[in-house]
Amino acid sequence: MKFISSLIPNVIYLSADLFDSIWQTAVMVGISGILGLFTGMILGTVLVVTAKGGLYENDLFNNILGKIINTVRSIPFIILIALLVPFTRFIVGTSIGVTGAIVPMTLGIIPFIARMVEQTILEVDKGVVEAARAMGISRPQIMIHVLLRESLPGLLRTTVTSVISLIGLSAMAGTVGGGGIGSFAIRYGYARYMNDVTVVTVLILLLIVNVIQGIGNKAALKLTH
Repeated sequence: MKFISSLIPNVIYLSADLFDSIWQTAVMVGISGILGLFTGMILGTVLVVTAKGGLYENDLFNNILGKIINTVRSIPFIILIALLVPFTRFIVGTSIGVTGAIVPMTLGIIPFIARMVEQTILEVDKGVVEAARAMGISRPQIMIHVLLRESLPGLLRTTVTSVISLIGLSAMAGTVGGGGIGSFAIRYGYARYMNDVTVVTVLILLLIVNVIQGIGNKAALKLTH
Protein backbone atom coordinates (compact mmCIF):
# COMPACT_ATOMS: atom_id res chain seq x y z
CA MET A 1 0.00 0.00 0.00
CA LYS A 2 2.88 2.34 0.73
CA PHE A 3 4.35 1.62 -2.69
CA ILE A 4 0.98 2.28 -4.39
CA SER A 5 0.53 5.46 -2.37
CA SER A 6 3.93 6.69 -3.51
CA LEU A 7 2.99 6.05 -7.16
CA ILE A 8 -0.48 7.61 -7.13
CA PRO A 9 -0.69 9.81 -4.01
CA ASN A 10 -3.22 12.23 -5.49
CA VAL A 11 -5.51 9.41 -6.66
CA ILE A 12 -5.49 7.89 -3.16
CA TYR A 13 -6.26 11.27 -1.63
CA LEU A 14 -9.05 11.96 -4.12
CA SER A 15 -10.40 8.39 -4.21
CA ALA A 16 -13.87 9.45 -2.97
CA ASP A 17 -14.16 12.02 -5.78
CA LEU A 18 -12.88 9.46 -8.29
CA PHE A 19 -15.54 6.89 -7.41
CA ASP A 20 -18.17 9.62 -7.48
CA SER A 21 -17.05 10.67 -10.97
CA ILE A 22 -17.22 7.05 -12.18
CA TRP A 23 -20.78 6.82 -10.90
CA GLN A 24 -21.66 10.11 -12.60
CA THR A 25 -20.29 8.79 -15.89
CA ALA A 26 -22.33 5.60 -15.49
CA VAL A 27 -25.49 7.66 -14.92
CA MET A 28 -24.86 9.91 -17.92
CA VAL A 29 -24.01 7.03 -20.23
CA GLY A 30 -26.87 4.88 -18.93
CA ILE A 31 -29.67 7.43 -19.29
CA SER A 32 -28.50 8.98 -22.55
CA GLY A 33 -27.75 5.49 -23.90
CA ILE A 34 -31.26 4.20 -23.23
CA LEU A 35 -32.90 7.30 -24.70
CA GLY A 36 -30.50 7.49 -27.62
CA LEU A 37 -30.70 3.81 -28.52
CA PHE A 38 -34.49 3.77 -28.38
CA THR A 39 -34.84 6.86 -30.57
CA GLY A 40 -31.96 5.98 -32.87
CA MET A 41 -33.29 2.46 -33.47
CA ILE A 42 -36.67 3.89 -34.45
CA LEU A 43 -35.18 6.52 -36.77
CA GLY A 44 -32.79 4.04 -38.37
CA THR A 45 -35.61 1.60 -39.04
CA VAL A 46 -37.79 4.39 -40.43
CA LEU A 47 -34.98 5.40 -42.79
CA VAL A 48 -34.84 1.86 -44.16
CA VAL A 49 -38.57 1.23 -44.60
CA THR A 50 -39.25 4.66 -46.17
CA ALA A 51 -36.35 4.44 -48.65
CA LYS A 52 -36.88 3.59 -52.30
CA GLY A 53 -38.19 0.03 -52.52
CA GLY A 54 -38.87 -0.08 -48.78
CA LEU A 55 -41.96 -1.38 -47.02
CA TYR A 56 -43.38 2.13 -46.63
CA GLU A 57 -41.63 3.92 -49.50
CA ASN A 58 -41.80 7.70 -49.13
CA ASP A 59 -38.98 9.58 -50.85
CA LEU A 60 -39.92 13.03 -49.54
CA PHE A 61 -40.11 11.99 -45.90
CA ASN A 62 -36.95 9.88 -46.20
CA ASN A 63 -34.97 12.76 -47.73
CA ILE A 64 -36.11 15.26 -45.09
CA LEU A 65 -35.37 12.88 -42.21
CA GLY A 66 -32.01 11.96 -43.70
CA LYS A 67 -30.98 15.59 -44.08
CA ILE A 68 -31.98 16.39 -40.48
CA ILE A 69 -29.95 13.45 -39.19
CA ASN A 70 -26.93 14.39 -41.32
CA THR A 71 -27.13 18.02 -40.17
CA VAL A 72 -27.14 17.16 -36.46
CA ARG A 73 -24.47 14.52 -36.97
CA SER A 74 -22.14 16.98 -38.69
CA ILE A 75 -22.07 19.36 -35.69
CA PRO A 76 -19.04 18.75 -33.43
CA PHE A 77 -20.21 17.63 -29.99
CA ILE A 78 -18.44 20.42 -28.10
CA ILE A 79 -20.29 22.98 -30.26
CA LEU A 80 -23.56 21.06 -29.92
CA ILE A 81 -23.32 21.38 -26.13
CA ALA A 82 -23.05 25.17 -26.41
CA LEU A 83 -25.76 25.33 -29.06
CA LEU A 84 -28.21 23.37 -26.90
CA VAL A 85 -27.69 25.36 -23.69
CA PRO A 86 -31.06 27.20 -23.89
CA PHE A 87 -32.88 24.00 -24.87
CA THR A 88 -31.15 22.01 -22.10
CA ARG A 89 -32.09 24.60 -19.50
CA PHE A 90 -35.68 24.54 -20.75
CA ILE A 91 -35.87 20.73 -20.54
CA VAL A 92 -34.01 19.94 -17.29
CA GLY A 93 -33.55 23.37 -15.69
CA THR A 94 -29.74 23.45 -15.91
CA SER A 95 -27.01 23.21 -18.53
CA ILE A 96 -24.19 22.00 -16.26
CA GLY A 97 -23.52 18.94 -14.18
CA VAL A 98 -24.68 15.40 -14.88
CA THR A 99 -28.26 16.44 -15.59
CA GLY A 100 -27.18 19.15 -18.00
CA ALA A 101 -24.92 16.75 -19.91
CA ILE A 102 -27.57 14.11 -20.55
CA VAL A 103 -29.58 16.21 -23.05
CA PRO A 104 -26.73 17.05 -25.48
CA MET A 105 -25.27 13.54 -25.11
CA THR A 106 -28.63 12.02 -26.07
CA LEU A 107 -29.16 14.34 -29.04
CA GLY A 108 -25.55 13.90 -30.10
CA ILE A 109 -25.66 10.09 -30.19
CA ILE A 110 -29.10 9.68 -31.84
CA PRO A 111 -27.96 10.51 -35.43
CA PHE A 112 -24.93 8.25 -35.05
CA ILE A 113 -27.09 5.32 -33.89
CA ALA A 114 -29.72 5.99 -36.56
CA ARG A 115 -27.19 5.73 -39.38
CA MET A 116 -25.54 2.64 -37.91
CA VAL A 117 -28.91 0.93 -37.46
CA GLU A 118 -29.81 1.86 -41.03
CA GLN A 119 -26.64 0.28 -42.41
CA THR A 120 -27.10 -2.82 -40.25
CA ILE A 121 -30.68 -3.42 -41.39
CA LEU A 122 -29.73 -2.81 -45.04
CA GLU A 123 -27.38 -5.78 -44.79
CA VAL A 124 -30.35 -8.14 -44.32
CA ASP A 125 -30.81 -10.30 -47.42
CA LYS A 126 -33.50 -8.69 -49.56
CA GLY A 127 -34.57 -12.15 -50.69
CA VAL A 128 -35.72 -12.94 -47.16
CA VAL A 129 -37.89 -9.82 -47.13
CA GLU A 130 -39.35 -10.62 -50.54
CA ALA A 131 -40.10 -14.18 -49.43
CA ALA A 132 -41.90 -12.88 -46.35
CA ARG A 133 -43.97 -10.48 -48.47
CA ALA A 134 -44.81 -13.27 -50.92
CA MET A 135 -46.12 -15.36 -48.01
CA GLY A 136 -48.51 -12.58 -47.09
CA ILE A 137 -46.82 -11.49 -43.85
CA SER A 138 -47.88 -7.98 -42.86
CA ARG A 139 -45.41 -5.11 -43.10
CA PRO A 140 -45.22 -4.50 -39.31
CA GLN A 141 -44.47 -8.20 -38.77
CA ILE A 142 -41.78 -8.10 -41.46
CA MET A 143 -40.18 -5.14 -39.68
CA ILE A 144 -40.12 -6.95 -36.33
CA HIS A 145 -39.64 -10.62 -37.23
CA VAL A 146 -37.50 -10.27 -40.36
CA LEU A 147 -35.60 -6.98 -40.52
CA LEU A 148 -34.90 -6.49 -36.82
CA ARG A 149 -34.55 -10.16 -35.93
CA GLU A 150 -32.18 -10.95 -38.79
CA SER A 151 -30.03 -7.92 -37.99
CA LEU A 152 -29.94 -8.57 -34.23
CA PRO A 153 -26.19 -9.42 -34.01
CA GLY A 154 -25.35 -6.25 -35.95
CA LEU A 155 -27.70 -4.20 -33.79
CA LEU A 156 -25.97 -5.52 -30.68
CA ARG A 157 -22.61 -4.47 -32.08
CA THR A 158 -24.14 -1.08 -32.85
CA THR A 159 -25.26 -0.83 -29.22
CA VAL A 160 -21.78 -1.62 -27.95
CA THR A 161 -20.17 0.90 -30.29
CA SER A 162 -22.71 3.53 -29.26
CA VAL A 163 -22.09 2.97 -25.55
CA ILE A 164 -18.34 3.32 -26.09
CA SER A 165 -18.93 6.51 -28.08
CA LEU A 166 -21.09 7.83 -25.23
CA ILE A 167 -18.24 7.25 -22.79
CA GLY A 168 -16.11 9.48 -25.02
CA LEU A 169 -18.87 12.09 -25.19
CA SER A 170 -19.25 12.03 -21.41
CA ALA A 171 -15.53 12.72 -21.02
CA MET A 172 -15.85 15.60 -23.47
CA ALA A 173 -18.88 16.93 -21.62
CA GLY A 174 -16.76 17.00 -18.48
CA THR A 175 -14.55 19.68 -20.03
CA VAL A 176 -17.48 22.13 -19.94
CA GLY A 177 -18.79 21.28 -16.48
CA GLY A 178 -20.67 18.12 -17.33
CA GLY A 179 -19.30 16.07 -14.45
CA GLY A 180 -18.02 12.51 -14.60
CA ILE A 181 -14.54 11.16 -15.27
CA GLY A 182 -13.81 13.86 -17.84
CA SER A 183 -14.49 16.62 -15.37
CA PHE A 184 -12.41 14.83 -12.72
CA ALA A 185 -9.44 14.50 -15.07
CA ILE A 186 -9.64 18.14 -16.15
CA ARG A 187 -10.11 19.59 -12.66
CA TYR A 188 -7.28 17.67 -11.06
CA GLY A 189 -5.11 16.03 -13.69
CA TYR A 190 -4.92 18.96 -16.10
CA ALA A 191 -5.66 22.10 -14.09
CA ARG A 192 -3.58 21.10 -11.04
CA TYR A 193 -0.87 19.14 -12.89
CA MET A 194 -1.64 15.88 -11.08
CA ASN A 195 -0.23 13.48 -13.65
CA ASP A 196 -1.11 10.37 -11.66
CA VAL A 197 -4.78 11.38 -11.79
CA THR A 198 -4.62 11.73 -15.58
CA VAL A 199 -2.94 8.34 -16.03
CA VAL A 200 -5.36 6.52 -13.71
CA THR A 201 -8.46 8.03 -15.33
CA VAL A 202 -7.18 7.00 -18.77
CA LEU A 203 -6.53 3.45 -17.50
CA ILE A 204 -10.04 3.30 -15.99
CA LEU A 205 -11.58 4.40 -19.28
CA LEU A 206 -9.53 1.82 -21.19
CA LEU A 207 -10.65 -0.90 -18.78
CA ILE A 208 -14.32 0.07 -19.05
CA VAL A 209 -14.21 0.21 -22.85
CA ASN A 210 -12.45 -3.16 -23.17
CA VAL A 211 -14.87 -4.88 -20.77
CA ILE A 212 -17.90 -3.52 -22.66
CA GLN A 213 -16.39 -4.44 -26.03
CA GLY A 214 -15.52 -7.94 -24.88
CA ILE A 215 -18.99 -8.63 -23.48
CA GLY A 216 -20.61 -7.22 -26.61
CA ASN A 217 -18.47 -9.33 -28.95
CA LYS A 218 -19.27 -12.54 -27.09
CA ALA A 219 -22.99 -11.77 -27.01
CA ALA A 220 -23.05 -10.92 -30.72
CA LEU A 221 -21.19 -14.12 -31.54
CA LYS A 222 -23.80 -16.21 -29.72
CA LEU A 223 -26.62 -14.45 -31.59
CA THR A 224 -25.03 -14.96 -35.02
CA HIS A 225 -26.60 -17.82 -36.94
